[in-house]
Amino acid sequence: MSALDLTLIYLLAAVLGVVACRSLKLPPMLGYLAVGVLIGPNALALAQDSEGMRHLAEFGVVFLMFVIGLEFNLPKLRAMRRHVFALGGLQVMLTIAVVTLASVALGLWLPTVWPMGWQTALALSGAMAMSSTAIVVKLMAERLELESEHGKRVMGVLLFQDLAVVPLLILIPALGASGESLAQALGMALLKGAVLITVLLVGGQWVMRHWLTLVARRKSEELFVLNVLLTTLGLAWLTQLAGLSLELGAFIAGMLISETPYKQQVEGDIRPFHDVLLGLFFISIGMMLDWRLVLERWPLVLLLLTVPLLFKAALVTLIARGLGGSMGVSMRTGLYLAQAGEFGFVLLALAQKSQLIDPALLNPILASMVLSMMATPFIIAHTNALVMKLVASEWLQQSLQMTTIARKSIGTKEHVIICGYGRCGQNLARMLDGEKIPYIALDLDPDRVAQAAAAGHSVVFGDASRPQALMAAGLSRASAVVLTYLDSPGALKVLANIRSQAPQIPVIVRTQDDHDLEKLQRAGATEVVPEAIEGSLMLASHALALVGVPMRRVIRIVQDQRDARYNLLRGYFHGADDSAVDDGEQVHLRSITLPHGLDAPLSALGDKLGDVRVLQVRRGQGMLLSPHTNPVLNTGDTLVLSGTPQALALAEEQLLR
Repeated sequence: MSALDLTLIYLLAAVLGVVACRSLKLPPMLGYLAVGVLIGPNALALAQDSEGMRHLAEFGVVFLMFVIGLEFNLPKLRAMRRHVFALGGLQVMLTIAVVTLASVALGLWLPTVWPMGWQTALALSGAMAMSSTAIVVKLMAERLELESEHGKRVMGVLLFQDLAVVPLLILIPALGASGESLAQALGMALLKGAVLITVLLVGGQWVMRHWLTLVARRKSEELFVLNVLLTTLGLAWLTQLAGLSLELGAFIAGMLISETPYKQQVEGDIRPFHDVLLGLFFISIGMMLDWRLVLERWPLVLLLLTVPLLFKAALVTLIARGLGGSMGVSMRTGLYLAQAGEFGFVLLALAQKSQLIDPALLNPILASMVLSMMATPFIIAHTNALVMKLVASEWLQQSLQMTTIARKSIGTKEHVIICGYGRCGQNLARMLDGEKIPYIALDLDPDRVAQAAAAGHSVVFGDASRPQALMAAGLSRASAVVLTYLDSPGALKVLANIRSQAPQIPVIVRTQDDHDLEKLQRAGATEVVPEAIEGSLMLASHALALVGVPMRRVIRIVQDQRDARYNLLRGYFHGADDSAVDDGEQVHLRSITLPHGLDAPLSALGDKLGDVRVLQVRRGQGMLLSPHTNPVLNTGDTLVLSGTPQALALAEEQLLR
């Protein structure tokens, strides 16, 4: 098989896997792993695990570590130091210690079933200590839990795990040395790592800042991207030359660039290389999995799946509880972090490369890690029900939270409930205060709630997606509800709760653009305010004022557009660079030039247009006509139509026939 054939198979498999996962709302990483198993030598054998592809896939891990280094942020670490270094540090160190000791003891007791020296046990315990940042962060963002109490703890642990990978990348290759030289190899690896990191971080930041400034002044995007690639791979090569891993050099390169003003630009430039090559890495991991061995040893796979899940969940729960978290918050944190992670695969691949893992154990371990990641969405979805069932105090705590909200809203009527107290919610609250209109705001950030409440604002800690919180806030007595956060799935959930409890209450929803406008209106939103449309109206008003249009006329034009419910602006002309996923309900605009005159007024097109609206008519000479004037259509006239893609296609076929 030629290199081109192999590349096409990889790309086709990657595309199909990602499409399938997106359809099922699963992370793409699981798709890469699944197609790797499918096309690998142990299944359909469409592609062999070639040396060239393995080297190419390894660069995916290099760029992953580069991005982790790029996101390394000292102020963020200081702000979250309790969750990062206390909870995260204890989780990683205790997991490594307990799993290493247990694995060595089991290896001595059952050497035929679990052949395990302390070096292998240490490498595997490092892999087991990791959790999946990609899956957990995505699910928490969808559930609006990133700023919750357990969400902050989960993010702190994940951040420490990312940092803990660095010493493990130095340690694991050294563990592959022979018994006599093992101590020397470990000592030299740690010494070289410390010296290299110190030298690069002490003088490297100054050099990197000045070098990137010099490159940026050339004003060449191509040169800038080439320089980023050279820097990343050059430092990776340097650390490999020193007897360390490629990934360590890439992490240092990311850290150096994170302290420069070019961090955001570099992150955007490197993302395509990172995503594509990391996908190849996960495909190569999937190809290592032999499903026949997994079926033969399914009891071991099941054991390796359930024991680590239960152990990590219990360990994190106990640590979080010991550090002052409530039982409900601690258990949620533990359940969210119970699965294996993408860095676990990186460390496992490094351990295999160093010949630390018995091939007979590799497949069951890989299979259990993949299955634990696939189970994560289901575990997180049922976490709240499980916590409520197992933790008796959780009912009391949530009742106290509802009582606090109810106490704040008692005696208040005709008030506005603000869901989300970020910048948008706070601006709305100030305007309501100015008009002497009462309000109560619900927010999930305890720090923000504490500061705003201390300043005298009517804000309480509460989850607007829960009907109990809305009812405690006086939903039945409210005059309106405003959803200020940019999250359509979350808004739909809140709308469903409001419509079931108080369908008469008007609801105003803020969105990023008009993509979900119809869906939100069908769900019960009284008004939907797309930021992109409001932004375009403000841009237009400023532009009109600056070119000399009288301010009174500008205000009237903008008001006319708003009064028209954004009919002209709700759609837009789609192009090749539109990355938004289209569900078929999105309103599009399309221009159609008539090849021949109809000798009839616009109103005669009613049957041909169906559900499509005519927004404008443009004469061949360039003059714009309003559809309300019902002009006679001539050859060369251009109609600007608005509708769904299917309706537009049918209308175009009728008009051009």
